[in-house]
Amino acid sequence: MATSTMVPRIENLRVQNFRALKDIELQNITPLTVLLGPNGSGKSTLFDVFNFLSECFQSGLRQAWDRRGRGKELKTRGSEGPVVIELKYRERPKTPLITYHLSIDETPKGPVVAEEWLAWKRGLHGRPFRFLEYRHGTGGVISGEHPDEKDQRQEVPLRAPDLIAVNTLGQIAQHPRVAALRDFITDWYVSYLSVDSTRAQPESGPQNRLSKTGDNLPNVIQYLMESHKDQFDRIMQVLRARIPRLERIDASPMPDGRLLLQVKDAPFEQPVLSKFASDGTLKMLAYLTVLYDPTPPQFIGIEEPENFLHPRLLPELGEECHRAAERTQLLVTTHSPFFLNSCRPQEVRILYRDEQGFTQVRTASDIQGIADFMDAGASLGHLWMEGHFGMSDPLRNQGAPCSLVGTAPGAKRSRRGD
Repeated sequence: MATSTMVPRIENLRVQNFRALKDIELQNITPLTVLLGPNGSGKSTLFDVFNFLSECFQSGLRQAWDRRGRGKELKTRGSEGPVVIELKYRERPKTPLITYHLSIDETPKGPVVAEEWLAWKRGLHGRPFRFLEYRHGTGGVISGEHPDEKDQRQEVPLRAPDLIAVNTLGQIAQHPRVAALRDFITDWYVSYLSVDSTRAQPESGPQNRLSKTGDNLPNVIQYLMESHKDQFDRIMQVLRARIPRLERIDASPMPDGRLLLQVKDAPFEQPVLSKFASDGTLKMLAYLTVLYDPTPPQFIGIEEPENFLHPRLLPELGEECHRAAERTQLLVTTHSPFFLNSCRPQEVRILYRDEQGFTQVRTASDIQGIADFMDAGASLGHLWMEGHFGMSDPLRNQGAPCSLVGTAPGAKRSRRGD
């Protein structure tokens, strides 16, 4: 099984001119990062940054751009600059920090890559240098396993200005650092899971990765049952511990070629079709197939897991996310104090709108008094519901700063509801 030492990690993210994200930066991103905030604060927009970048690599920039209404809808209102996404990541622990910068603008003919570069610093001293650099389809790259500033740069023009250089050159074996980033981003799984979609009866045939909507859940169950019985048994063990009276899940091929997902509960003799099964059972099953994937995506995004799940299941799901974060990196958006109770302050990013209407972000551990409350035995979800996060309260002026005066009065008040 892969360990945390074998997966890439995003450490910083900066976004400019992406809808309400005029200029926002997340620093020291944790293996599990949770986005918290009221409706309209920018959680879904920040979540979509990862989905947009993934789609750019999987389907092409033009399709991802057009799906979001092009520059008119995608760019920050009142802004004339390009959309900028900048990642800082490490391929493995203790390897050099690599910066990937992608700047996208629009012309009358459509979107173009205005600027794209990859940079790293080989040693402990000196400045980072760009070993890949492109503008409007023109530029070059330093090839090799360990590109050095002294190495010769190869000029490799692209066929069109809307092509992403990393996506194009990353398919060539002589550019391993570029290929590693391409493989990383194309492997991302950003979920927009629909419970109704999980009830589908697709054509029979094993599939190793859940789709974004979950409409191939029966195929993934078939794959796990046939090829990774140990992982499927582990999923069932977790499900039985979380869902009372659940006995088994079956994925059975039908004579007409469809694949039927069935759920068996005790004490009933016959299973029920997935179309009649509990929403929460199907959603928890879908999440676990992703989290317990034998070869998990290198990045997983989950939006609002609390929908259709019993509140008591959410801290349990949070613990499953923490276990999965040893093998991948996760981003979760939530409104649930129950999910938040399983999180650590440094993992929680609070989003809110400033007086100009643009999204700002703050880490829960940086809010005055939170550490003292936690030391006194409080849980993050309870602190949030009691108003200690300030700017994440939907009944409060979102542009107002959050501050706490004094230290924790003790655990008794902050643990109300336990």
